[in-house]
Amino acid sequence: MSTRFEQFKTVIEFWKNKDIDAVIDAMSDDIVWHYAAAIAPPVRGKDEARAFLERFGGAIGEVKWRIFETAETADRLFVEGVDEYVTKDGVAVAAPYAGVIEYSGDKISGWRDYVDSGVMSHMKAGNPYPEQVKELIARPAR
Repeated sequence: MSTRFEQFKTVIEFWKNKDIDAVIDAMSDDIVWHYAAAIAPPVRGKDEARAFLERFGGAIGEVKWRIFETAETADRLFVEGVDEYVTKDGVAVAAPYAGVIEYSGDKISGWRDYVDSGVMSHMKAGNPYPEQVKELIARPAR
């Protein structure tokens, strides 16, 4: 396995355990995180990242975040995965996405997630997973 992917897998485990401090510690002080690139403005810096994670994490229960494919360079990791979770109200959501994670040393300094907000809204409204989403997320995780 690759170094950057191994580093990112630890962030995934931190998030699954709702360890916001550890997730924040994996980021550089000047992190720019486009958690929904082209849909919403990014969060900038650790304070904004923490506020986002606390807000988002407060609305979800079980986290099943998985990565299917990766590619990387020395300071950049490309991932394809699914941010799958169950809300505190018991609603299942699966957001297939692609992401680009940039590193400065061992810290994440840039993060861009590309998702379809329409598909997410459909599921957040309590609708079942669309067939194309089921197909995308049925692959084994790395």
